[in-house]
Amino acid sequence: MATTTTYTAKLIDGPLEGKTISTGFLDSGDARPRLEISASAGAKHYLYVRAAGSEVEFASDDGRGRLPTAVAYRYVETVFD
Repeated sequence: MATTTTYTAKLIDGPLEGKTISTGFLDSGDARPRLEISASAGAKHYLYVRAAGSEVEFASDDGRGRLPTAVAYRYVETVFD
């Protein structure tokens, strides 16, 4: 049986609204509480944090049954390097 090691982060607002990225779970098996995403141009990155717990999707065929397949993230700020 395959073990899920990644999930889809759904960016639900901010400059990357509507985009999705694939990211890995923490060693504990939890979804990441925050994401720092580098901008495609310029010396900056975007900070996103997990949205409310109700914005999580689970696959019915996940072997462990408790890991999400998608988690929503909300925009916090743009950080200039």
